[in-house]
This record gives sequence, structure tokens and C-alpha cells, in this order.
Amino acid sequence: MEIREVLAANLRRARRVAGLSQEELAHRAEIDRTYISALERCVYSAGIDVVERLARELGLEAADLLRRPDRDGE
Repeated sequence: MEIREVLAANLRRARRVAGLSQEELAHRAEIDRTYISALERCVYSAGIDVVERLARELGLEAADLLRRPDRDGE
């Protein structure tokens, strides 16, 4: 799994668990909604500052968004 795919999957999962729409997360992180959509679709890669802002708004550490899933899918 490529790092963009890891970020995309973790971002989408964390956003949904938090009960946030892409629009609400974008507003909170001061990022355009279309950029979040592109990140979740692996269209763009994110700079470390963006990863940190998204993680903070999701109540996570930046590393959590970049952590590869365990082999059993957890």
C-alpha cells in the first residue's frame, strides 16, 4: 500500500468515525473541501503541515494518519 493510499484510507476512516463531513473537516482545518476530497481519492499528496492540521482536528497525532494498517486490517 502506497503512503498516499494509507493517508487516504486513514483520513476517510477517522473523518467518518468523528462524524464529520469533508466540508466540516475542511472548515475546521482551514483547508478547501475539494482538497480533502482529492486526498481521500489519492489525487494529491499532502504536505506535513496539512497532515498535522487534519490530525489535530480529528483528535489524532499526525503519525496516526500515516500509520499502515496491521496485516489483519486493524
